[in-house]
Amino acid sequence: MRALVWHGKHDIRCDSVPDPRIEQPRDAIIRVTSCAICGSDLHLYDNVIPGMERGDIMGHETMGVVEEVGPDCQGLKRGDRVVIPFTITCGECEQCRRGNFSVCERSNRNKGLGDKAFGHTTAGLFGYTHLTGGYPGGQAEYLRVPFADRTHIKVPESLTDEQVLFLSDIFPTGWQAAVQCDIQPEDTVAVWGCGPVGQMAIRSAVLLGARQVIAIDRMPERLSMAQAGGAIPIDFSAESVVERLNELTHGKGPEKCIDAVGMEAHATATLDSIYDAVKQTVMLETDRPHVLREMMYVCRPAGVLSVPGVYGGVLDKVPFGMAMNKGLTIRTGQTHVKRWTDDLLRRIEQGQIDPSFVITHRIGLAEGPAMYKTFRDKQDSCIKVVIRP
Repeated sequence: MRALVWHGKHDIRCDSVPDPRIEQPRDAIIRVTSCAICGSDLHLYDNVIPGMERGDIMGHETMGVVEEVGPDCQGLKRGDRVVIPFTITCGECEQCRRGNFSVCERSNRNKGLGDKAFGHTTAGLFGYTHLTGGYPGGQAEYLRVPFADRTHIKVPESLTDEQVLFLSDIFPTGWQAAVQCDIQPEDTVAVWGCGPVGQMAIRSAVLLGARQVIAIDRMPERLSMAQAGGAIPIDFSAESVVERLNELTHGKGPEKCIDAVGMEAHATATLDSIYDAVKQTVMLETDRPHVLREMMYVCRPAGVLSVPGVYGGVLDKVPFGMAMNKGLTIRTGQTHVKRWTDDLLRRIEQGQIDPSFVITHRIGLAEGPAMYKTFRDKQDSCIKVVIRP
């Protein structure tokens, strides 16, 4: 089969690789009908998250049709149409029973690495480093799904691939980011980053009844999309984020703040961003946490910071004393996808939201390597890429 394969920093290739096969009784093999490039994949493209190995297959936003099932894979059959969550879940461990699917205790087959890196292992993830299991990803013609009886979302034929594909990651990720804020009708919610997750977080905050949603970015097409979804845009390259937020909140700051940027913040004109760039270059810091610092500063006392943006390692000069003294609540985590998808699928079916609004580019696998660079460099107004293998 063909797949998009990691060969090193900024080196993704469309290679021929062996077809996946059933390895465990609860496995299934999916013929991929649609997949996507995620902003999180760019951290791997830039090689800023450890644990990738040459030859790893990329991708964790995938859907398709079941081709084969293992003998113990209950509830799935050949021909079923499914979306595959990026988090692999056994459905039986203590964390899964509590609905904490992104920290499944059994699905990371490299548990020793996970324990060493994080103190305790987290769930296995598709296409996302050997720290989370080293599982082949879904930017391919076929995908092996471990624990497939639990790691799937059945979708109706009445909905298109593009309407449901993002149930695999970015829609529940944006939704969880907003839910973690405990949004009240009088709240202002500020969202840093108007990429795909930020766009979903913005619309989720609107659906959850926020009084005012504010979108912070510097790309005109992303700010325009956010504004179309009900947000007030702030272009951080043209105006002061702090001053504008104070103006919009009568000097009190937003009650709820969402970091949909993560470890590669692109602020360039501030002292802390220059400091981060230097320290990252000499490998004394792994992440650039400008957005976290700014959120801690602007958030209203007793507010909430929700962090769906991916962080990979060690941060420097994060003003934790500021967060503590202001009484801020910080909520983070990879997404517990299956916790949210029944509700979100219902909302799609009822027409409350069509997640396909975020798609700007549609390509085949062979165009994938070039599109990684286009997406990473924010060229051609690229916001979300869907691949049809």
